[in-house]
Order: sequence, then C-alpha cells, then structure tokens
Amino acid sequence: MGREERESRIQERKRKRSISTDGVREKSGDLVVAEMREMDLEKLRSVVRDCLCKHLYSSAIFFADKLATLSGYTPQDLYMHAQALYLGKEYRRALHLLRRFHLVSVDLRFRYLAAKCLAEVKDWEECLSMLGDGEVDEDGNVEFTEEQGLDFSESKDVEEREIHVSAAMCLLRGRAFDALENRARALCWYKAALKADPFCYEAFEHLIDNHMLTNEQESKLLSSLKFDPEDRWLSLLYSCRANKYGQGGKIEMKIAELEQELDEPSADDDNRSVCSLKDNTDIMVCRADLEYHRGDFQRCYDSTKALLEKDPYHLRCMPLHLGAALELGRKNELFLRAHSLVQEYPTKAISWFAVGCYYYCIRQYDHARRYFCKATALENSFAPAWLGFGNAYAAQDESDQAMAAYRTAARLFAGCHLPNLCIGMEYLRTNNLNLAEQFLLQSKSICPDDPLVFNELGVMAYRNKEFKIAADWFDRALSLAPKPLTESWEPTVVNFAHTLRKLKMYTKAITEYEKALALYPRGASTYAALGFTYHLQGSSSLAIDYYHKALGLKPDDSFTAEMLSVALQDECLLHNSSGGLGSSGTLLFLLLFLHRECTQTKLLVVYWESSSYAFSGATASRR
Repeated sequence: MGREERESRIQERKRKRSISTDGVREKSGDLVVAEMREMDLEKLRSVVRDCLCKHLYSSAIFFADKLATLSGYTPQDLYMHAQALYLGKEYRRALHLLRRFHLVSVDLRFRYLAAKCLAEVKDWEECLSMLGDGEVDEDGNVEFTEEQGLDFSESKDVEEREIHVSAAMCLLRGRAFDALENRARALCWYKAALKADPFCYEAFEHLIDNHMLTNEQESKLLSSLKFDPEDRWLSLLYSCRANKYGQGGKIEMKIAELEQELDEPSADDDNRSVCSLKDNTDIMVCRADLEYHRGDFQRCYDSTKALLEKDPYHLRCMPLHLGAALELGRKNELFLRAHSLVQEYPTKAISWFAVGCYYYCIRQYDHARRYFCKATALENSFAPAWLGFGNAYAAQDESDQAMAAYRTAARLFAGCHLPNLCIGMEYLRTNNLNLAEQFLLQSKSICPDDPLVFNELGVMAYRNKEFKIAADWFDRALSLAPKPLTESWEPTVVNFAHTLRKLKMYTKAITEYEKALALYPRGASTYAALGFTYHLQGSSSLAIDYYHKALGLKPDDSFTAEMLSVALQDECLLHNSSGGLGSSGTLLFLLLFLHRECTQTKLLVVYWESSSYAFSGATASRR
C-alpha cells in the first residue's frame, strides 16, 4: 500500500468520524430541545392548576388554551382546558371543545364532564343521552352494556381515596331524573351511586334529606354498603344521619362511639372507630335531629343555637333550629334568623321558609303562605316548606288548599310520616273519622314513636266514643313524650284526663287535670273540667271553687257559668236540712248532673278538641 493510498484512507476515516459526531450532536440537540419543551409545558400545566386552586378561572382558561395548542392538543391538556371552562361557568364552550376533538368516547372522564356541562344548562334529556343507557333495579343494582365501559367491580385507589367515576355518573343520572320529576328512577340511581362508592356522600344526602326512603329501606341500603374496617366512622355517621324512627337508643350509642376519645378504651377494639368526631358540627346536628324527633324542642333549640354560634350559616342545621324556635314561640329569634338568611342567601328555599315561620309564629297566616309558597317554588323538594304551606292554610280553616299541600308532600316525601299525620288531622278536624284513622295509622306505621301521632289517634277514638282505646292512646303518647313534660304537652294531659272522666275514673282524672294545671296554670277550660269532675263526685263545694277560677280567667264561658249555678243550687240543698225537697231533691239534681254529662259536656269537648288541634297543628310543622 502506497503512501498516497494510506493518506486517502486516513482522510476517509476522519470524514466519517466527523459525520458521525455531527449526527450525535444533532440527535443530542433534539433531545435537549424536546426536554426543554416538555419542561415548559409542565411549567404551564402547573400555572393552570395553580390558577384553578386559587379560583382564578379566567387566567386558568387563558393559559389552558395556550397549553393545549403548544402540546399539540393532547387529550390530557384538552381535559384540563375543558375543566377550566367548566369551572369558569362557560359550559357551552367546554361542551363544544369536547365534541370538537371527539373526546366524549375516549374516556369516561370526558363523557362525565360533558354530561355535567349539559346538566348545568338544564338540558336534562341530552344529559341522560350523553351518559348512555343503563338498567337499574329497585335495590340500585346496575347493568350496563359493554360499550359503555362502566365497570363497577373496578376498585378505586385506596391511597388517594378517589370517588369512582361510575358513582359520579350514577349520581348525575339520579339528578337528571329528579329534575324530570321521575323520582322513582332517581331513587334507584341514587342507590346505585352509593353502592358504587359509599364515599359518594351527595347521593346519600339526596336520599336522606329528601325523605326518599322509608325506615326499613334505609336500614336495608346501609347494610348493603361495603365499608373498609378503617371507614367504620363513615358507616356510623350514615346510620346517625338516617331516620330516627324507632331507634333512638341505637342512635345515641353510635353518636357516643363517634365522639369517643381515641385514648379511651373500647369494649370492642376490632370495631372501634379510628378517629374521634367530638365537637364536629354534623354530629351535633345528628343529636339535635334526634331531640327534635322526640319532641324535646327546648333541648333541640339549645343544641342548634350553640352550633349556630360556632357556624352561623350551617344550613343543614337551620330547619331544625327554625322548627324548634317556632314550637317555642321565639318570634324574635325567627325574625333575626330570617333577616340574616334573606340577606346572605336570597335564592335559597331555607331563607324564605324562615320568613314564613316568623309570620306563622305571629299568626299572620296570609303572609306565611306567601313565603312558604316561594320556598317551594325555589326548591320543590324542600319538605318543611310544603308542611308549613299546608299548616298556614289549615290555621285559617281552608281545608281544600291545606289537603292539596299535604298530599303533594306525601307524594314527594314517602319516607316522612308528617304529611300523612297532617292529612289525618285535617280529616279529623272536618269530622271524616274513617279517612282520618287510615292516614293516622299509616303515619304510625312509618314512625312508631312520635307521641303526637298517638295523641291524634286518641282524639279520634274519643270522638268515636271508644274511651278505653282513647285512654290507651293518650297514655302511650305521654309515655313517649320527653321528660319532664313541657307546656307543649298540656293538651295531651288534658285529653287523657277527659277520657278518664268519661270512664268514671274520677280520682285519676283529677290527678291528670292537676298535672295539666302545673304545666299551664292559666287553662280556663282545665279548671272548668276539674270542677265538673268534682261535681260528678258530689263535691259541689270544690266544684264551685274551680268554676269560679275558670270564670275568673274566661268570664264569658257560658257552660261554666251554667254549671256554677247548678252547683250553687245543689250546695244550698245540701245545707238546707229543713227544705221541702229533702233528699229526693238532691237526687233530682244529681240526676240532672248525669243528664248534663251526656248533653252539656259536648260544649266542653269542643274546648279540649280545639286546644288539641291547635297544639297538633303547630307541632306538625316539624321537618
């Protein structure tokens, strides 16, 4: 090999080495550029996420739009852009973006976001179409076609505690059917959402707050939910939030366990809650709700007032507080709360319900009806407003309108016993005793421990002249009423005393009348009834004393005045041993008393029945 040839080969190697080095350098440069570009994109994504966290939605939309363009419209960045548009309330634009890039069929997240946009613009039919078809049974078990891709068996990330997207889609279906007034289908989908993921609290809230389930259905649903051992606190909280009918003792035990300090020993360490919720506002609301259902309005009022001092705008507590204040006649409290709520939440039903409660408390029923009606217009599923609407009509003896409101409430809130109770009371007031009995017994089947239900059953039995049955109902009502008895329960005590008098159990009747006077010392009709009972026992002197007290409180009471006249005549005969009538005259007047027991007593019955209805009507305004 010559010198020239060797030099030629060396030059060729150098040339190839130079080309190879340039290629490596060029390739390395592309990687650097790609890495720098990805870093810039990630920095922009961080800016968008931070804008969303700081609620700077216009900024988030601006930067998300640039991010999607710079990244070449990747699905990840398009989703972030659509989310920013949704949070910025540009629902139509977000929906158009998802449809423009054909993302709805790519992932369940995109389909769910598109359906949420349709829900926000109230296009419920299109929302259901976007979510796809699905079959659900009464227990909330769902069957989907394969192309829809909803896998309920897929477990969520336990580390992140993410809500399963299928649960969110079931919840949205329930909302859509609810808005379309198909409450039966909405109920099934809410159940499905809760079964798909027990952490989907909104589904539970819809079921409980709207009284969509009976007590038995609630128990069945809660027992079917699958909670992890460390999530026992959530299971207990759901049980406490459910209806209190017939299980007050169990609810108290569960509340005590939720409030138990972590260092306190537990009887069952395996089932012990992993966290303490002592002083949590939702636990305080559960306790107040239990007190309200028991009829212990003073304790409920004290509990809710203490809670509202901590959190003045805890709206879930507000109906309980307003109801308890109404029962106790706290018109100043109702006025202040209503004024505050209307200022802060003028578009919420609870605000105008508070205004209606105030006017109801001061007996301006026309104004009360107007504001209760406005509350139902703002939120059709707000149960207290429907009951208040009916009660305002009933207070002015407008039976047809009251019954229409009560029937609407009974249709909307199948799990609440109060609409049926109010219907029964209205039938009782209009003397339709057969229908009254049906609705009162139906109310009792839903809520077996409400003393007001037993009071009304006792009134019905009394008017049917079934005095023994009436006495049993009144006795049951008083045994369920919270102790010590308050003035609210004075009519029930009087009712019980009237029934005992009809059964000729005069000694027990006198004892009950005295209990009633201890609760309400200015009860003119109670003094008259007590005097009449002594009169029937032959103690005309005591009867005269109580008749005088009754007339001192109510001078225009014709029945008491007439009976006082008879008692004075009888007392004169008893002390006039030289009179011509003698013992036969006394016997004649006693026979007159017995005759009046069958005739004149009807006037007295009007008194206690009217007072009972006034009490019942006020109490029926409960949530």
